[in-house]
Amino acid sequence: MGVGMAKWDQSGDWGRRLAPSLEEIEALALEAYAKLPQAFRALSGEVHFYVAEFPEDQVVEEMGLESAFDILGLFEGRPIGEQVIGATGEMPNRIHLYRRPMLDYWAEHEESLGSLVSHVLIHEIGHHFGLSDDDMETLEAATD
Repeated sequence: MGVGMAKWDQSGDWGRRLAPSLEEIEALALEAYAKLPQAFRALSGEVHFYVAEFPEDQVVEEMGLESAFDILGLFEGRPIGEQVIGATGEMPNRIHLYRRPMLDYWAEHEESLGSLVSHVLIHEIGHHFGLSDDDMETLEAATD
């Protein structure tokens, strides 16, 4: 979205608003997930969503990130093509969304918070399916 294309929220009193909570970010993620095509959601199987302030230190270290602000979300689990039926001891696939890095990104870009959460969610699910960036852009366009 280019400069001047952002929509101003004139529906509320920004002077009284608080930053969105973990629960509100989760609600945005669930809303974005519900907008995905039914066939895509059916294929994704059991996916759990978790919202945290920041990634755990171990994630930052393992990914070689300079800062906990360098990651907005993370898919954790086995990609759909590698899942084994009847495997025991495996946790369900998880998508982690990181509130503070997303709010930081949101503050620096002209994008609604709902669009940002949707973008991160689609990209994490896209990684789950092994989709290309072009495929994910097409999916994002379909959910707008």
